[in-house]
Amino acid sequence: MNIKFLPLGGADEIGASCFYVNIDGTGILLDCGIHPRKTGYESLPKLDALKDLPVDFCIVSHAHQDHIGALPILIKQIPHVRIYATKQTVEIAEYTLHNAVKILRDSFGDTPELLYTHEEVDLLVRSMNDYRYNETFEIIGMRHNSNESIKVRFYDAGHILGSASILLEYKGKRIFYTGDINLNPQSLMQPALPPSKPVDILITETTYGTKNINDFKAWEKESDRFVEYLNSILNKGGSVLVPVFALGKTQEILSTLHKKLLKKKLTETIFYTGGLSSKINRLYDKNRFLVNYSDPDYELANIEQSDAYQINDLQTYVKNPGVVLVSSGMLLKNTFSYSLLSYWLRQSKFGIAFVGYLDPESPAHKVLTAGKGNKVELREKIEIKCSVAKFSFTSHARGDQLINLIDNLKPSRIILVHGEETSKDLIGFKLLDKFPNIKLNSAEKLKQIEMKL
Repeated sequence: MNIKFLPLGGADEIGASCFYVNIDGTGILLDCGIHPRKTGYESLPKLDALKDLPVDFCIVSHAHQDHIGALPILIKQIPHVRIYATKQTVEIAEYTLHNAVKILRDSFGDTPELLYTHEEVDLLVRSMNDYRYNETFEIIGMRHNSNESIKVRFYDAGHILGSASILLEYKGKRIFYTGDINLNPQSLMQPALPPSKPVDILITETTYGTKNINDFKAWEKESDRFVEYLNSILNKGGSVLVPVFALGKTQEILSTLHKKLLKKKLTETIFYTGGLSSKINRLYDKNRFLVNYSDPDYELANIEQSDAYQINDLQTYVKNPGVVLVSSGMLLKNTFSYSLLSYWLRQSKFGIAFVGYLDPESPAHKVLTAGKGNKVELREKIEIKCSVAKFSFTSHARGDQLINLIDNLKPSRIILVHGEETSKDLIGFKLLDKFPNIKLNSAEKLKQIEMKL
């Protein structure tokens, strides 16, 4: 059996994940996202490479924009593609893709053929097919070379609500795509539940391939350190900006801080939130009994919050100090957190706390590496007068955890994706050292890998 694997995006970077797999004539896309830091065609997977290939299905691992954001553009180019995801991912996609309509209009203004409308998003979401975790469904492409179908199953990936790893089974062979997988307990979402049986091919993310158990504190210990920092700012009358992604990180950090507040470890304060994250909070509450949740009785709706998006006078954060949890997590231009940045940097009593992955080219990374007392180049050069700190609340598996996962799944071939070059190189070296007989590929954009099973 011949299998072809062609990365269209997200092979050696984090962004625009999209991987084409051809199994005996059936063409499958695993994810179809955009790159959050790039604009226009540069932000998209290389969909033109599909021109002469069969493309029958797109199976989506989760609803972050770097995995789902290019779906409307894919459907414009290849209208017959059928899309599959978990029920929760479909529900979230309705919000995130609608939210992206205006954002992309600003980003793709010079390329109108890439823009899509709210009506097109409605049609797309209605056409998506949803399945539960561990529920098997079958697919077969128009040019499939056999009467035997391909079986597909979603496994809880532990990353965000609805996130899934994807298992493809055909003629007794098993291909497993991790998507964004997390093997650590968070405040709400619990660790991934991967298959117990071995697989033949593993396509794995490598976001934190360079990290091991000594690089990250347990969630509870890191939250104690985080709360200590917040208290140091709040008790001096300052506010703290916590840039977060509206999906996933907001819910995890908000619930973490609320639980600390209930235990009297966090000083009494105001939580400023709002926008898209408020809608996603409701989906977390709605689905809490249907997914691997830490405490299904816990509801985000019970947390008292103020709407940051309704505040016009930034002096409000001086008069009524609090914790501001707004998107984006990397302070990307044209986002709400970025709009606060210039004011925040000039406030000596204020603080900025980063809590997740930062792209090395992002404004957030520039602020962090510059640090207090130095100047940072944004719209203009600004001296950083506020405090700046970094905390690690990871929603991705560490390198040592990925190696343990590989040890359990026992693949004969591994394809490394979704990671920077240093991350892929280090974990690749460790894998070859531990499993010298394994076939290992480091994926590169538009470089096809052909495999025989």
